[in-house]
Amino acid sequence: MDNFLPPVIAIDGPSASGKGSVAERVANYFGFHYLDSGAIYRLLAYAAFQQKVAWSDAEHLAEIASQMQIRFEHGEAYLDGEQVSAHIRTENMGKGASEVAVHPAVRTALFQTQRNFRQAPGLVGDGRDIGSVIFPDAGLKIFLTAAVETRAKRRYDQLIQRGESADYALILADLQQRDLRDSQRAVAPLKQLPDAILLDTTDKNIEQAVNIIIEAFKKAT
Repeated sequence: MDNFLPPVIAIDGPSASGKGSVAERVANYFGFHYLDSGAIYRLLAYAAFQQKVAWSDAEHLAEIASQMQIRFEHGEAYLDGEQVSAHIRTENMGKGASEVAVHPAVRTALFQTQRNFRQAPGLVGDGRDIGSVIFPDAGLKIFLTAAVETRAKRRYDQLIQRGESADYALILADLQQRDLRDSQRAVAPLKQLPDAILLDTTDKNIEQAVNIIIEAFKKAT
């Protein structure tokens, strides 16, 4: 790895595997920047929704993607200066993120946006293709996953805790559909890389997963 580039920990995995919670805690531990690539696609889905652009309209989506001004601060997401975290964390925008992400033109438009998050002293990024496409030279690559039933239960509990209505069967079906779409898309499909450490959290909590990654990074550097 180029010594002049800040180190990167890449955490990839399927929807609702806990990547965001784990990645943010690892970033806080090391004092690194944090890139939530899934939120970037949610932000695009939300921007398109606001502008009445269909999630299937690749050309217009790419145009919006190239013009978005985004930033993350203290766990909040900002789009064009407006704090929109609550708007993008809905199940509908999660579905939208998965749909807009299949378009090659969109992924190309957002490539440099994500690369720009690599700043000193380091970066922890989570998503579907952080280790494979965005930062292939990442010093540590993690493929974080869990059984789809476990992920659906976690998402269900999360929604209930927020006071939102939730249907476990619908969440399970949606995650299965997202897994299929993410793994079969033509560009940057979700997959475990040969040089990535598999971290199955089906029987692990967030703290255990965080500690495993912290120790793995210390050994890698």
